[in-house]
Amino acid sequence: MAIALACLAFASIAQAEEDIVLGLNQTQVSISTNFNGSEIIIFGAVKRETPIPNTSQLQVVVTVSGPSKPVVVRRKEKKFGIWVNTDAVEVDRAPSFYAVATSGPLRDVLSRVEDLRYKISVPRAIRSVGAPMDISDSAAFTEALIRIRTKANQYQLNEAGVSVDQQTLFRANVQLPAALVEGDYDTRIFLTREGKVIAQYNTLIDVRKVGLERWLYNLSREQSLIYGLLSLAIAIAAGWLASAAFAMIRR
Repeated sequence: MAIALACLAFASIAQAEEDIVLGLNQTQVSISTNFNGSEIIIFGAVKRETPIPNTSQLQVVVTVSGPSKPVVVRRKEKKFGIWVNTDAVEVDRAPSFYAVATSGPLRDVLSRVEDLRYKISVPRAIRSVGAPMDISDSAAFTEALIRIRTKANQYQLNEAGVSVDQQTLFRANVQLPAALVEGDYDTRIFLTREGKVIAQYNTLIDVRKVGLERWLYNLSREQSLIYGLLSLAIAIAAGWLASAAFAMIRR
C-alpha cells in the first residue's frame, strides 16, 4: 500500500514538472458594424522546475470554443422535382465556433483516450446523445453539421498551426470569422508528451457587440415592436430613394 501511494505521489510530481505561462494579444473582441473578423495571437512559455525531459518531444494543442447551443440538422431530399425537408435530428450541444491548432498531426499529438477525456477534436466538442428511433444514421447529421460549419470557417483544424521553440516557447494564431456569436470564448492550451496531456491552462476571450450593433441588438431583444417598425421604415425609405434615383437617371 505504501509503495502504491509513493508511486502515485511521484506521478503527481512528474505531471507538475511542466506548467504553462500564457499571453494573448487581446482578451476582448468588439463586434462593430464594419467588423470583418479578427485574429487572436496566443503565445506562452513552459515553466519548469527540472531540466527538459529527453524522453519525448513536447507538443502543444490550442482550442478556442464559442458559446454552445442545441442545433437542429435537417436532411433534404428531392421529391417530385422539389427539394423538401425529410428527417431532422437535434444535436444537443454544438459550439458556434470551434478552432483546434496543434504543433503536429493531431493523431500523433493526442491519443484517442485523451481526446475522449478532454473533448479536444471537433467531433468530440459536439454533444449528440440521442436521435429519433426511425433514423438509423444519426451520426451522418453530426458529420453534416461539421462539414457545413467547416466550409463556413466556423470549425477549424490547423495541424502544425502551433510553433514550438526549444520545447519552451510556443505561439499560435487563430482566425475568428466575421460571423461571430456574442459571448465568452473558452480558450484551452494543452501540453502533451507521447499523446498524453501533462498540463492544461484555461482562459476566456470576451466577444461583445459595440456601438450601433449593440444598440440594434438590444432594441431587437427589448423593444421588438419598435425594432420591427424601424426596420419597416428603413426598408420603405430605401425603396423610395432607389425609385427617386432611378427616375432621375431616366430624365
